[in-house]
Amino acid sequence: MSAEFRCLIVDRDAGDHIVRRLEQRSRADLPSGDVLIRVHYSSLNYKDAMAATGNPAIARTLPHVPGIDAAGTVLESDDACYVPGQPVIATGHEIGVERWGGWSELLRVPADWLVPLPSGLTLQEAMILGTAGFTAAQCVRALQRQGVRPESGPVVVSGATGGVGSIAVLLLARLGYDVTAVTGKQAQHDWLRTLGAAQVAGRELLTDVPKRPLLSAKFAGGIDTVGGNVLTAMCKIMQHRGCVACCGVTGGETLALTVYPFILRGLTLAGIDSAWCPDDQRADIWRQLAGDWKPKQLSSLCRLVSLNCLEPEIESILAGKNVGRVVVDLEA
Repeated sequence: MSAEFRCLIVDRDAGDHIVRRLEQRSRADLPSGDVLIRVHYSSLNYKDAMAATGNPAIARTLPHVPGIDAAGTVLESDDACYVPGQPVIATGHEIGVERWGGWSELLRVPADWLVPLPSGLTLQEAMILGTAGFTAAQCVRALQRQGVRPESGPVVVSGATGGVGSIAVLLLARLGYDVTAVTGKQAQHDWLRTLGAAQVAGRELLTDVPKRPLLSAKFAGGIDTVGGNVLTAMCKIMQHRGCVACCGVTGGETLALTVYPFILRGLTLAGIDSAWCPDDQRADIWRQLAGDWKPKQLSSLCRLVSLNCLEPEIESILAGKNVGRVVVDLEA
């Protein structure tokens, strides 16, 4: 492969405005690392869209290449665990944040940031899942660790049309849970039912609620991808010994709760951190997603776009209009 490669660069122009453009770069521009990967697919996550705006909390230095997910094949390796031609997944750690990410035809990373592509997944399927699917799987595992089983009662998922939310609905339904999907997108109710949601509710289920410290118990467990008042309400409507797994902040970073859900109902609030999940757990979750947890309707979640067609998708996800998963085809 040529020493030059295409990538989407976020930078400042001469007028100090944030700009995004496709550029040809050389391998010398890549950060250090043990393994050089030819990226076949990446994906679009909310964090990537924020990086694409030059948000300094995500894109720590400019110029920057977004993309917290990548799947491809090894080109060169200084680590005996990886050999040229081997398919791999790269997610989390500093990828697409502190260092250049997957919106690039080439990616160089430390070997211990990689996971071998498990049998049962294609590279494209790995990116339909991506960090969103990995996060959703961690959320489901958190419910299971706290004893929330299908027979425990219904579970609720907020932001259900988004990447994490839609995959969470798929996973929970596949495992036999009675899922209530919550969304503000009325037009997507039928689509959520095709993913396995037993009930679909408007976002008012978790926004138009009394201010009382506790509310009527409705669910055995919940997965919140939104944060803020939505997470607050979800915690108040859990049954005794329920669990809420939280992983989102688009609705706010504060939590207006008393201790009553925790000391009167024994609620567990499980925070989900995907970037720095321990490596052994990371590999195990990917094997599970490629095996008995693999959703059957993965293709129904995905829109495939080329690197030079990302602009409207970035604007859509920032405006809260995105549905499902956007996979970036670096070979297009």
